[in-house]
Amino acid sequence: MPAIAAATSEPTPTPQPAQVPQPYSLATLPSISDLVEAIRPSVVSISVESVERGFFFSYLNQGGATGTVVRPDGYIVTNLHVIEGARDIKVHVPNADSYDATVVGVDRLTDLAVLKIEAEDLPAVTFADSRRMRVGDWVVAVGNALALPGGPSVTVGIVSAKGRSIQTQHQNELFDLIQTDAAINEGNSGGPLVNMDGEVVGINTVILQEAQAIGFAVNAIQAQSIIEKLIQDGRVVRPLIGFNSADVTPAIASDLGLPVDEGIIVTNLFPDGPAATAGIEVGDVVTKLDDIPTPTNARFLLLLWSYQPGDQVQIEYYSGDESRIATVTLEERLVR
Repeated sequence: MPAIAAATSEPTPTPQPAQVPQPYSLATLPSISDLVEAIRPSVVSISVESVERGFFFSYLNQGGATGTVVRPDGYIVTNLHVIEGARDIKVHVPNADSYDATVVGVDRLTDLAVLKIEAEDLPAVTFADSRRMRVGDWVVAVGNALALPGGPSVTVGIVSAKGRSIQTQHQNELFDLIQTDAAINEGNSGGPLVNMDGEVVGINTVILQEAQAIGFAVNAIQAQSIIEKLIQDGRVVRPLIGFNSADVTPAIASDLGLPVDEGIIVTNLFPDGPAATAGIEVGDVVTKLDDIPTPTNARFLLLLWSYQPGDQVQIEYYSGDESRIATVTLEERLVR
């Protein structure tokens, strides 16, 4: 009988658990919850009531926005466009009462307004030196977006740009703004833009409806100066030079045959104003103010506003192809 080979068997492998791919190692972003808890008590809700006059009848219009506590004794900053035309303004303090507010003063050129309520020991914010902010720094926007119940909303983003100038829907031009992609929505106006140290770097002011994730804030340095002047005097005194102007661009310079491709061109002159008295004319191109270059209208106005009525300034400009210098005595500009 032929030999039969002994059967051999392989050991049965032990089942192994499925291998799950490990996620990429990502740096963990820090929580901003402590920052939010610290800043929220200083962010108030503002409700306004105004009378809108229609073609056949008038009706009440109610709106909501945000305010930022700037002094413990009841001083609050918000935006002018929030309270303009309101017949009744109320401030709702987190975890506290609601107060009737009075308007201390407004500044149209920065769209800021200061309110006063009869309250004490409010938690006031701390302002940062916004000049130290860099594009790419993290910021947090806090405000009553869309007037949703339950307290202010919080969004986070970065400083997208500095020194922005924009035209608002009310045809006001705002200068030296902080641009951010931290979501700012209707109702956020007047709320703080905060750095990672919990300091206010700007007051949220305006959004561009045609853009996505672009909002703007009045920088803290400018806002602090305006707030102090409004609390002290109820208004902001600025110098008047006596002309309107527009930016010179290379295209404009080429079209008009200008001798320089940056500066500001005088577009309108106030009769008997300081500039007209000094000999400046429509069409002249201003390039320097007290030997400091003024390549844009925004730069010129920010520099001009550092002076006081009665100060004398030297203006370097071109009249045609001729370079000239004029000494201008500034007057007081009244902005209502």
